Amino acid sequence: MNERSVLIVEDEVAIRDMLVMALEIAEFDCLQTDNIRDAYQIIVDQRPDLVLLDWMLPGGNGIELLHRIKRNDDTRELPVIMLTAKTAEDNVIQGLDVGADDYITKPFAPRELIARVRSLLRRSVGGEAAERLQVAELVLDGQSKRVSVGTDDIDLGPTEFRLLQFFMSHPERAYTRGQLLDQVWGANVYVEERTVDVHIRRLRKALENRTPDYSQLIQTVRGTGYRFSSQGVAL
Repeated sequence: MNERSVLIVEDEVAIRDMLVMALEIAEFDCLQTDNIRDAYQIIVDQRPDLVLLDWMLPGGNGIELLHRIKRNDDTRELPVIMLTAKTAEDNVIQGLDVGADDYITKPFAPRELIARVRSLLRRSVGGEAAERLQVAELVLDGQSKRVSVGTDDIDLGPTEFRLLQFFMSHPERAYTRGQLLDQVWGANVYVEERTVDVHIRRLRKALENRTPDYSQLIQTVRGTGYRFSSQGVAL
């Protein structure tokens, strides 16, 4: 039996069969369904390592299932790649805002999809250093995957955690969106640069409702990208 399993949630039989073939050739175990009700049951019962989730599905849509996955403490760390024919920016951002780790628009090349699956799985199994980082009362524990300010835990998704970990490990330097994609998402991942802005916004939101406002540590550098700096921030 292969070690890594992928759940395919796709109602178009031809696409689902193509995905199964590509994944099995790449030595993944495949689970499959065409609706969100059965998909969630499979997630709970069989614990796949990653979900390929179509946007448009019978009896609901992929965003509804994504909401449910990310609201449940037992499944919120499950990596999800959205499969969609929708290319409008608002739709892409909606999926990322809800908690998708990546998205790929149809039609796509099987080799590109496999590259994204492998990269996302590498990131989800603990590739980050198990180090403890601290700025004032903001603490990131790489071993327990917890972030806190004082005695209060901060709820972060896996991508926001990796982004904050990279920033705290590399303070006082400006990084372009492309550099952040390479460092946090992986150099071989095909993700658009605006994805960085979405996750920066989510990370800032998680840090802002504190006293002091730790979201100020993540600074926008005009013409470049972003920098993590405590200079000029009252902590």
